[in-house]
Amino acid sequence: MPQGDKSSYTDKQKRQVKHIEEGYEKKGVGKKEAERRAWATENKISGGGKKH
Repeated sequence: MPQGDKSSYTDKQKRQVKHIEEGYEKKGVGKKEAERRAWATENKISGGGKKH
């Protein structure tokens, strides 16, 4: 799996990332940085993508 591939994440995890990202954007963080932080936050919460 190439770095940055999000296919191993569940739909729930992807929805959570979207909400986290929106929260960062409301705080004035740029779009790309908000997305990066949101994925990092989700990884911290869930331990990454779903396990096989």
